[in-house]
Amino acid sequence: MGLKNMSLILGFLGFVFLQGLLVCTAYNVHHYSFIVKNTFFERLCSNKTMLTVNDSFPGPTIHVRKGDRAYINVHNEASYGVTIHWHGVKQPRNPWSDGPENITQCPIKPGTNFTYEVIFSDEEGTLWWHAHSDWTRATVHGAIVILPEANTTYPFPKPTAEQVLILGGKLEHNGLGVGLGLAWVFYIILGPHLFSYFLLAQI
Repeated sequence: MGLKNMSLILGFLGFVFLQGLLVCTAYNVHHYSFIVKNTFFERLCSNKTMLTVNDSFPGPTIHVRKGDRAYINVHNEASYGVTIHWHGVKQPRNPWSDGPENITQCPIKPGTNFTYEVIFSDEEGTLWWHAHSDWTRATVHGAIVILPEANTTYPFPKPTAEQVLILGGKLEHNGLGVGLGLAWVFYIILGPHLFSYFLLAQI
């Protein structure tokens, strides 16, 4: 009788422990679709075609929480290979989704697609993603906003408003737009008596 009770108690404790592990490892999953293609834009008082994501420059902002995962399906409709790098994201045990061209992956060939699994482990704040293939990073980039885990707060008073600001550099020479691959990501936080900005990333 004592052995039967002990087995029941151990079985119950094992069940509770496993349920706790499942709760601890739960995360939200986000899905994004990036279509990389040439888009017609007017910049620096001239009309030109440049490589963009989803017809926007800069590209879309990824919104997640600390500990989440994102699956980004990149469709390459451009005429050359491209990869995407998730700048500042550690990608634990997941190097094949990190994006350095010909190091952790081959370029995504024109007319094909690749789905990245981006694991946000302990990152929090604002980072950015960018193309990692030669000059393509000059126009193919965007922000990643990583909010604190659910039911937690910022380590400062709640801001009145928040805004992502991306500044990029471009050189115009003899009528040719030459992307320098320079970009800065600022995260603006507006509070009751606070206007501050943080330089978060720079190529």
